[in-house]
Amino acid sequence: MRRHEHLAEVEEIAIRVRVDGCYLGTSLDVPGLVAQGRSVAEAVEIVRGLARKIVDSCLEHGDPLPRVFRNKQRPNREYGVPVSVS
Repeated sequence: MRRHEHLAEVEEIAIRVRVDGCYLGTSLDVPGLVAQGRSVAEAVEIVRGLARKIVDSCLEHGDPLPRVFRNKQRPNREYGVPVSVS
């Protein structure tokens, strides 16, 4: 199957990402994923790209996908909600 044909079958899955004070992004949903950027936005963008590469590599080599990508039920979504504190 050619790559562009395969991409038509792909759906998006939300993964939980934690970015700490030095812009280091990790995800419990994708074990081993670690990315560092110069900002939160850059770290999240790198995480997104690395997660896609992990999925592609698993599919190419016949390795099992991380559980979050295999589950039929999607994980609970986590949202950052700004709250004003006076």
